[in-house]
Parts: sequence; C-alpha cells; structure tokens
Amino acid sequence: MNNNFQKPEDSDEERDFNDNHLSPTMSPIAAAFIGLVFVFILYQIAGSLLTLLIFGFDLESANMNAMRLMTIAGQVLFILLPALIFAKLIYEDVGTIIRFKLPNWKEILAFVIGLALLSPLLQSYLYIQTYIIDELAKHVSIVHSIKEVLDSLDKLVTETYSELLRADSIFEGSFIIIVVAVVPAICEEVFFRGYVQKSFELSIKPVWAIILTALFFAMYHFNPYGLVALIALGIFFGFAAYKSGSIFIPMILHFLNNLLAVVMFFVLGVDEFMQVESIDPSEIGINIILFIFFLVLFLGYILVLRKQYHKLKN
Repeated sequence: MNNNFQKPEDSDEERDFNDNHLSPTMSPIAAAFIGLVFVFILYQIAGSLLTLLIFGFDLESANMNAMRLMTIAGQVLFILLPALIFAKLIYEDVGTIIRFKLPNWKEILAFVIGLALLSPLLQSYLYIQTYIIDELAKHVSIVHSIKEVLDSLDKLVTETYSELLRADSIFEGSFIIIVVAVVPAICEEVFFRGYVQKSFELSIKPVWAIILTALFFAMYHFNPYGLVALIALGIFFGFAAYKSGSIFIPMILHFLNNLLAVVMFFVLGVDEFMQVESIDPSEIGINIILFIFFLVLFLGYILVLRKQYHKLKN
C-alpha cells in the first residue's frame, strides 16, 4: 500500500499523477456501482434482517445499548470493511483511493467555517419546505396522499433515531456520540467520499462525481423530508474531499454535523428536535430572507475558497 499518507502540500498535479498510475481491475464506474449495491444489500437489507432476528419486532423494548453496539458493528462490518476490501482488490493502492492524506489546520478551519454557514442555510430551507408541503397538501389531494405516506416513513425513522439518542447518564451520552457521530463519520466517509466518489472521479468530471455520490449518500439514509438537505451536505463533503485530497476533512465535517444534532436533541428534547412544525404564514417571509442571505453568503464563501485554496495548502 503506497502513499497512504501523502504530505499536506501535495499539488493537484501530483494527485493527478497518482491517479494516472492506478491500474484498476475493472471499470471505476462499475466498481462504484458494485460497491453501492453490495453495501446496500449488506447494511440496509441483511443488517435489518439480522437486527430483527436478534431483537425481534418490538425494538422499543430491546436493550438500547445492545442496539447501539449492533449499529456500530453494522457500520464497521457492512460499510467500512467492504470499502477497504474493494479498494484493495480493485485498485491495490488503498491510500490513493480512500484519500489517506493529512490536511493542515488551515484547510480544516476553512471547511468548518463553510459548514457553519451551510447549517443555518439548510435549517431555513427545511422550514420553507415544510411550509410549502403543508400548503400544497391542503389544496391538492395527491400531495396530501403522498404527504401521509412520507409522514409515516418519517415517523418510523425519527422514532428509531430518538430511541438511539436517549441518555440517562453522562457515560451513556458519550457512548451515543460515538455511535451517532464518530462511527458514521469514519465509516460513511471512507465509503462514500473515499471509495465511491474517487471511483466516479476516475471516469467522469469531478463535479458530477461529487453530485452523484451525494445523491446516493442521501438516498441511503431513508429520510424523505431531509433528502435535499442531505444531498447538499453530501455535495459539500464531496467538494471538501476533492479539493483537499483528504478523507479526514469530510470525516471532521460529518462528525461536527452529527454532533450538533445530538447536542440539540439533548438540549431541546424529542418533541422539539424530531419534528419541524408548520410555520405561521407571518413567519415565512423572515425564513425566506434568511435562506437567501445564507445562500449568497455560502456561495460567495465557496467561490473565494476555490480561488484561494492553494494558499491554504502552502
């Protein structure tokens, strides 16, 4: 395994040189889709069946710490391990494919600031989305029917998630952070922004590789109302991975995003955190203004970051 930890000052030319010296045993596009299908079957289908076999259908009465350990095992065995195995078997150079490169602190800080701008942007978007869907459901019957189905799916997702987040002690709260923030940040980023996105990058333009990976990343989470927000996060994580050449930056961003969700749950509680309430018509205007403000601010920041990024590396 060569060049597993490249120096932070590696240039785009050096990265392209490393990519050109890869000798995959199959088409990178095929490798990406095989990995996506394999992990989907393992994690979403086999993992769910295994959970039901161990804990039964009454998950609410199951030992929650055992469920959390099961979640960690599923992430490691069914997402992280396949990514590393496929990278080794198909590309040989795991370090280049997964992007095992150490960034400098300026690169990390630059993308953390970007996440700080993106988070309120997505929050305002979710409020607007909820308002629009509610208004359409009141006047269009087919939208109302679709909303009922999505509400049922969303309720199932949020109930399961809320059970994982409940803590009765500091120790249990720390364990939850490991389960919900640390482990997914490592496993999902190695698979999506490492193996999958890098495979796409070897065959199509980076921008399409980033977007395509973000779409699959969002769909894997089965969160109907959070789909657009997850795509946006996936695109930002993918941009960070590509621009920095390091998997560790999207890992940090993913961890911080999930950590914020856990902290907000602890502070607000299940009723306030797990549901986005309908917005009063008098409040929609301020949310639209906030959305436009943070959108312009975020896009402006990304443009500046792209142009000035070489200075961060140096």
